[in-house]
Amino acid sequence: MAVLLALASAVVYGMADFCGGLASRRAATVAVVTVSQAAGLVALVLLLPVLGGDPERADLLWGAAAGLAGAVGLLLFYRALADGVMSVVAPVTAVSAAALPVLGGLLLGERIGLLAALGIVLALGAVVLVAADGGLSSLRAARLGTVAPALAAGAGFGVFFVLLDRTGEDSGLSPLVAARVVSVLLVGTLALASRRSLRVPRPALSVVLLAGTGDMAANALFLLATQAGGSLAVTGVLASLYPVSTVVLAQLVLRERLSGAQRVGLGVAVVAVVLITLPG
Repeated sequence: MAVLLALASAVVYGMADFCGGLASRRAATVAVVTVSQAAGLVALVLLLPVLGGDPERADLLWGAAAGLAGAVGLLLFYRALADGVMSVVAPVTAVSAAALPVLGGLLLGERIGLLAALGIVLALGAVVLVAADGGLSSLRAARLGTVAPALAAGAGFGVFFVLLDRTGEDSGLSPLVAARVVSVLLVGTLALASRRSLRVPRPALSVVLLAGTGDMAANALFLLATQAGGSLAVTGVLASLYPVSTVVLAQLVLRERLSGAQRVGLGVAVVAVVLITLPG
C-alpha cells in the first residue's frame, strides 16, 4: 500500500507541476505560488474532519519545519529557473530531492533489499533522463552557478520529505496544516515585501487552483505512504519520479516531443518501479 500511495503522489505532483507551469505562462510566478499554496491550504482544511488524525505537538512541529523547508526549496527552484536553463535545473533539482530521503532513511537505520537498492539507483538515473528535455548535452554544459541553486532547491524538497516522515502514524494530515500555514506565510510575506502583485488573471485562476489542490493532494498521499509503514528511502525516491507525469502530460496536451534521453528515462523508470516493488 505504501508503494502505491508513493507512486500516486508522484503522479499527482507531476500533474500539479504541469498546471503550475501552464499558469506561470499567464500570470506572475510569485502570484501563482502564493495563490496555489493558499488554495491547497483551504482544500486541506476541508479534509481535516475526515483525515485529521490525532496529532501530538511534535507532529505539528515536524510539519511546520517541513513547510519551511518546502517553501525555501520552492523559492530557490524558481530562482534557479530564472537564472538557469530548465533542462539543467529540472533534473538536478529532481535527483537532489530524490537522494535526500534515501540518505535520510539509511542514516535512520532503514535496511533495504538488493533489488530495491538497484531500483532506487535506476530511479535516480531515470529522474535525470526524464527531466533533461534539452538532452544530456545540456547537463554536460552546466555551470556551477546553475547547478548549485538547483541542488539547494532539491535539497529543500528532499528535507521536506524527510521531516514529514518523522511525524507519527496517528497524526493524519494535521502536520500538513502546519506545513502549509508556514509555507503560505513565508511566500506571501516575501511577495508583499517585494511589492509584487498577487493578482491572478481570471483565465489562469482555475489552473492555479488546480495546481494548488493537486500539490496538497500529492503531499497528503506521500504522508499517508509514510504512515502506512513505507520505507523513507523507497517512498521518497518513488515520490520524486514526478517529472515522469509532467513530461507525459506535456507530450499529450502541449504536443511536446520527447528527446531520446527522455524516452530512455521513461523505460528506466518503469524498470526501477518494478524492482522496488519486488519482494526481497
